[in-house]
Amino acid sequence: MHFRKLLAWTVFFIFFILSAVAIAQTPSPALLVLEKDDHSLAIVDPTLLKVVARVDAGPDPHEVVASDNGKSAYISNYGAFSTPQHTLSVVDLVAQKSLPAIDLTPLLAPHGLQWANGKVYFTAEGSKVIGSYDPSSRRVDWILGIGQNRTHMVFVEKDLSHIFTSDVSSDTITIIELDKHPDVSGWDETHVPVGKGPEGFDVSPDGKVLWAANSHDGTISMIEVATKKVVQTVDAHVKSANRVKFTPDGRFVLISLLSGNDLVVMDTGTRRVIKRINLGGGSAGILIPPDGHLAYVAVSRANYVAVINLETLQVTGRIQTGKGPDGMAWAVR
Repeated sequence: MHFRKLLAWTVFFIFFILSAVAIAQTPSPALLVLEKDDHSLAIVDPTLLKVVARVDAGPDPHEVVASDNGKSAYISNYGAFSTPQHTLSVVDLVAQKSLPAIDLTPLLAPHGLQWANGKVYFTAEGSKVIGSYDPSSRRVDWILGIGQNRTHMVFVEKDLSHIFTSDVSSDTITIIELDKHPDVSGWDETHVPVGKGPEGFDVSPDGKVLWAANSHDGTISMIEVATKKVVQTVDAHVKSANRVKFTPDGRFVLISLLSGNDLVVMDTGTRRVIKRINLGGGSAGILIPPDGHLAYVAVSRANYVAVINLETLQVTGRIQTGKGPDGMAWAVR
């Protein structure tokens, strides 16, 4: 009898430990949410709509990206309006712990991030440059001067043929492309004038057009990438616009607003606002997973992430977070 009891307790103990480990593991896919005001990164199970772990995100975290293998996250530490920061925080998503930060000195106020071609591309707003960090060599291996004021967000084409930035205080979108001259190895830059205060922007899935939301005058500037010219400006009444995101099928564009309560939905065919979704507070980051069924929107002023069905354009769930959810990423192992 004693042996049977001992065996039963042993089996129970092993089961308990394995269950605890399973619960503690980072799910795949995982939704990563920066809780900006808490200086933390929330790891979210998108199926359960629950935070399963939190990791320190460093000072004034704003944007986050995940590596292709889903094992690491990189976070920009910004601080531009108080004390400009100079680091990228690093998180081990498997062990759910922070790793030593990447020191970008002398580059200041890193903000926009994108993972491309095995590297982290970033803006350094305080230094008017963009650059890339190579995790394999553990060094910043490329820096390019932009020469515009508040180069804020960055978008890198998968084939590296084009890089785009929004330059908030210069009222421009910068288009960067490899010099096509056979005797020249370098980059061509074109600064395209747009509306006042462009911040959030996105490139259409086919790569042909860029939409920039001008946060100071509430307009949307639509740039034809091939000609590098604004082909249309629409007054969409989106003052305080923060992020812009095309749906993967290219049908809609979502625009978050820091003030007010609405997420703005525009139809790309008619280029008109077709819906305003009341989120109950000002919003920031927008993330749409590759399958294109759902959108996650960080409602910064209400401390939650809204889950939106992109077929019905209705809020179908919410994820309670810490203070000031902002940048987000999708990590798949």
